Amino acid sequence: MSFLEQLPVSTTLLYAIAGAAILVYLPFLVVAYGRLSAGYDMSAPRATFDKLPAVAQRATWAHQNSFESFVLFAAAALMAYVTELNSTLVVGAAIAYLAARFFYSVFYIVSVPLLRSLMFLVGSASIATLMVMSLLKVS
Repeated sequence: MSFLEQLPVSTTLLYAIAGAAILVYLPFLVVAYGRLSAGYDMSAPRATFDKLPAVAQRATWAHQNSFESFVLFAAAALMAYVTELNSTLVVGAAIAYLAARFFYSVFYIVSVPLLRSLMFLVGSASIATLMVMSLLKVS
């Protein structure tokens, strides 16, 4: 029995929310490096964007998109938690979301648009799966 099979689904969902929050800030490590390279101006941090190398600009966009996605995932995971969903599909959707968002940021930063879009689709499908399953449970 694997580690994930030993965890209750509710615990997995809570860990997934925490993991997704961490993934929001993962691209920011590249942004921070780019800011240091470009001569970061603390008095005008947003004005530095145009001076950033392309990789750090893409990391900024990945970081911003991660906030948008996180809000939806957190809501979906909490819906599954509150409705006490208990299936491997729920665990699979949560883990698929985390993997997709990790690779989304990687593919965005290294500029592989097709794979980035595919990861966006997988992450969105994971969110939709959690929401639909939750709504079906309460109806």
